[in-house]
Amino acid sequence: MNAHIFREYDIRGLVDKDLTIEVVELLGLGLGTMIRRKGGTSIAVGRDCRESSTRFRDALAKGLTATGLDVYDVGVVPTPLTYFAANTLPVDGLAMITGSHNPKEFNGFKIGAGKTTFHGPEIKELRRLIEAKDFATSNKPGKVTPFDIITPYNHFIRQTVKVGRKGMKIVIDAGNGTGGAIAVPLFESMGFDVVPLFCEMDADFPNHHPDPTVVENLQDLIKKVKEVKAEVGIAYDGDSDRIGVIDDQGNVLWGDQLMVLFSRYVLKESPGAAIIGEVKCSYTMYDDIAKHGGRPIMWKAGHSLIKSKMKEEHAELAGEMSGHIFFKHRYFGFDDAVYASARLLEILTHEKQSMSQLLSDVPKTFASPELRFDTTEEKKFAMVKRATEILRDAGHKVVDVDGVRVTFEDGWGLIRASNTQPILVLRYEASTEARVKEIQALIEKTVAQAQKEVGA
Repeated sequence: MNAHIFREYDIRGLVDKDLTIEVVELLGLGLGTMIRRKGGTSIAVGRDCRESSTRFRDALAKGLTATGLDVYDVGVVPTPLTYFAANTLPVDGLAMITGSHNPKEFNGFKIGAGKTTFHGPEIKELRRLIEAKDFATSNKPGKVTPFDIITPYNHFIRQTVKVGRKGMKIVIDAGNGTGGAIAVPLFESMGFDVVPLFCEMDADFPNHHPDPTVVENLQDLIKKVKEVKAEVGIAYDGDSDRIGVIDDQGNVLWGDQLMVLFSRYVLKESPGAAIIGEVKCSYTMYDDIAKHGGRPIMWKAGHSLIKSKMKEEHAELAGEMSGHIFFKHRYFGFDDAVYASARLLEILTHEKQSMSQLLSDVPKTFASPELRFDTTEEKKFAMVKRATEILRDAGHKVVDVDGVRVTFEDGWGLIRASNTQPILVLRYEASTEARVKEIQALIEKTVAQAQKEVGA
């Protein structure tokens, strides 16, 4: 078994190479053991539309039921519907088989006990159990029961999201992932005029890569929004836990811009609420949350890490640049792009202003895209540690919850080690283009010095 399949937030690898039927069955035995030893008796299991996901469902269920766990099979669904099942069914854990937006030769597992997903320590414990073959056994294997989670999910959204005016024209680009099959009929039933784009499930992703954080993947949606004069365009990633949004003018709204909009409305209903962003989010977002009476918190990126921080801070809302939006306000606190789009549509149908006008009062800034600096797996964290020391010693104000973010009155720069690749991620933002260049020069000089000093 390849150790590198065990990542910080999930399990991922190449189908039939890293993830074989035998390995997946072992994952089922390990996860089942962890849930049984916490006193659990059942689990919700969902899967995406990849061919390998059906085979993996069978192998995973074999391992899970061998430990005595009953399996509720919620079928081919977006990842958030498996989370929804874990929060609304009498189950003690969850497993979602999904390669997310990765090419079809990859697959993976988002897993957890209770209502939330594992990260770091629990994933390490799962690996330890499997390597030691320290599995729970049962004289009576569990049973597998198919369960329709889509009907109660749709009902929940229709009951709790209050749409204003009917007939709004929207475009949904599901990128041939699992989101279109849920979102299109749901929003039509709520009175929207839905123009679907690539909403048929196809794990070959023949039209564009289903990753809404990459501008090239949004070009079809931008074109369609302008062509049909839609009020908003919504894109989902492969398993619909990340959202991309295009306004009525064809502009891309990133995660932190959506968070400005969502937080204003959450704070109307929950004054003083804690709202969490990650280190790559704009300072305009944090300022706007504070200006509207909220308590902004900067935290680490990563869905499992954000969810545990939300619990700790009793936060009502959290979001990442990558389009993961987590609503605890009127929801369960997990990242769900279909639910986030329902909340966006709720806002738009009650507003007289268009999407582009609603954010026109946010100060304009200049930001770089995420820049990659290649390094090695072994040295990436040491480089960030040294860069933090260099900036701090120079008297700069730094935040080091996730990499190092150096902040100024009029901007900031970030150096962060990727959790998944041997790279550093760099990003800069400031009130003028000239200032961005100055911050960039400081960050690049710091990275070069750190690289030299740690011998990377």
